[in-house]
Amino acid sequence: MFANNEVRIAPLGRQYSLRESVTESLRTAIIAGTIKEGALYSAPVLAAAFGVSATPVREAMMDLTREGLVETIKNKGFRITSMSDRELDEITEIRLLLEPPVIADLAGTIPPSGITELRSMADAIVKAARDGDLAEFLAADRGFHAKLLGFAGNGQLVELATSLRARTRMYGLKSLSESNKLADSAQEHHELLDLIESGEADAARELMRRHIGHARGVWATGENEESR
Repeated sequence: MFANNEVRIAPLGRQYSLRESVTESLRTAIIAGTIKEGALYSAPVLAAAFGVSATPVREAMMDLTREGLVETIKNKGFRITSMSDRELDEITEIRLLLEPPVIADLAGTIPPSGITELRSMADAIVKAARDGDLAEFLAADRGFHAKLLGFAGNGQLVELATSLRARTRMYGLKSLSESNKLADSAQEHHELLDLIESGEADAARELMRRHIGHARGVWATGENEESR
């Protein structure tokens, strides 16, 4: 039965193809908790919420299945995968092992053209946060970190880190956006670039650790670390 699973999904963006727009909107709804963990949804029900045919929804759900956000239930639809606190802790632990040391190694090594491109991407993150556009915020954030880690020259690292980031649930984002606090966290991307550009490896490593901590703390719950 799908009637009890009300679907409230952000409007589709215009910068993507239809399939990409549906995928991005569904990914955001899952990560931010707009659609329910463990709930079963049919492609026609979701398609009706978007005002599109079922085909791009099915294609999007298959993409999200490969990311581990959704599982296919034969002859029934798609179930949003659940993630326990323990699993979130484990993802955070892996990310802390992987990303901060790489960021430290990148300090002082990224060429000016790369910093300029990353600055533009960081601007997009801050703008999306200020506009309350969670779909664009998550897409821009994901792109920024993939681009930044890409300067390490390890494609497997980028793929793994991006996958772990996509699987993380961030149920506090909506409340942070509504309280105008998300832009403060978004500004950390510029602070990180400042440290990398100036070659401050230790400070960049620690800021990256704190930034990842947000994904498990304030971004995940909407509560600050002290209250938790």
